[in-house]
Amino acid sequence: MMLSRIQMPQSAKRGDVIEIRIAIQHPMETGYRHDELGRAIPANVVNRMLVRYGGDEIFRAEMGTGIAANPYLAFFTIAQASGEVEFSWVDDTGETGFAKQTLTVEG
Repeated sequence: MMLSRIQMPQSAKRGDVIEIRIAIQHPMETGYRHDELGRAIPANVVNRMLVRYGGDEIFRAEMGTGIAANPYLAFFTIAQASGEVEFSWVDDTGETGFAKQTLTVEG
C-alpha cells in the first residue's frame, strides 16, 4: 500500500483558484541501482496518476524514471462545486494507490 499526503484547502469560494499538492511515498527505483550484493534492483516507478474532481478528470500525469523518490506533484484548479477530489495512481508492478479529500465550495 502506497501512502500519500494531500494538501489542499478544505473550503473555497466558487470561482477561486486553488492549489492541490500530493506527495506519494514510493522509492521510484530506476532499475540502475544495485543492492549490497551487487544484484540489480528492478525498475519500479509510479507511472500514472489521475485526479478527478466531482467525477471529472482535472489532472493526469505520466511519470518515468526521471522523477525522484516520493514524488511530489502540484497543480491548480477552479473551485466549482462541493465534492470529492479523488487521486489514483499505479506503479510498474501494478500496485495501485487511492486517496480522496472533500472540498466544500461556498457561494
